Amino acid sequence: MRILLWHVHGSWTDAFVRGRHEYLLPVLPDGGPWGLGRAGRNWPDSVREVDLATLDAGSVDAVVLQRPEEISDVSRVLSRTPGGDLPAVFVEHNTPKGDFPFTRHPLADQNTIPLVHVTHFNRLAWDNGSALSTVIEHGIPDPGQLYTGELPDLGVVVNEPVRRGRVTGTDLLPAFADVAPLQVFGMKTEGLAVAAGIGTDRLTPRGDLKTQELHRELARCRVYLHPMRWTSLGLSLLEAMHLGMPVVVLAATEAPRAVPPEAGIVSADIDELLRCARRLVANPDEARRRGVAAREAALARYGLGKFQDSWDGLLADLGRSPSARHRPDGQVLVPAQERKTA
Repeated sequence: MRILLWHVHGSWTDAFVRGRHEYLLPVLPDGGPWGLGRAGRNWPDSVREVDLATLDAGSVDAVVLQRPEEISDVSRVLSRTPGGDLPAVFVEHNTPKGDFPFTRHPLADQNTIPLVHVTHFNRLAWDNGSALSTVIEHGIPDPGQLYTGELPDLGVVVNEPVRRGRVTGTDLLPAFADVAPLQVFGMKTEGLAVAAGIGTDRLTPRGDLKTQELHRELARCRVYLHPMRWTSLGLSLLEAMHLGMPVVVLAATEAPRAVPPEAGIVSADIDELLRCARRLVANPDEARRRGVAAREAALARYGLGKFQDSWDGLLADLGRSPSARHRPDGQVLVPAQERKTA
């Protein structure tokens, strides 16, 4: 299939475009959220940059929508209607904002464009109305077991921790900095130490590194810390588990499902998290053992093959009539049966 989608969520797109299809990514001279294209990423040749304004509408087999505004843009430019004469699916990456738990999804109560949530918590948290909905959990291209844990530090990956504050658990970082030095990776981490009231000897902002460098540097830290209060899940957590890192995770949103207890700790009790972080930093052997368990769990649930097979099944179903996409109870979109992967 030739699938049109925008490069909106880099890590999710990185997994999605490694599938068996041809992927058409709109590009603009100035880039930006509506024309990022490949953005220099090392993706397969099956990922092509296209000018949406000159794209042959008939060459598109399906569109994967990620923002409500894309529906009208596709209709206007391609003169084809997503969910009508153009098969379409909407991917919801985010937890709802605003009046939770009463937040209605922008595509609630329509029956032509299925909603795909990236976590079970997302599907539960949004009010989807009568819209068809399902969950396809994340898939991660395996970076390999790179964990060394040679540094007695806590590694954190977070974008814009100063602006986002309590959402990303920025207010929790001073307590963890008392346990061990923090290395914080991600966009706009500059000034975090001052904003959080942490000494610069206890927090090092590492910035937005390229993926391979991020994985290599993060894997040197003894423990991965995930203090997010309100995020869909955080692909950095799944990447850390793939690296073989033990994890200390705030028990919020999807995290309790993603992380087994043998991988480290998942708790809403901050004192319990601090005690576990301190123990793992002080005990490299236990840290390594729990990191092995974390990697095994991540490969089993969030492997790339499982993700791609689930998407292949759903995309195949898009060509069927809306009534054929329901379970017998008439509520849930059913992807085709997942194929086993090696």
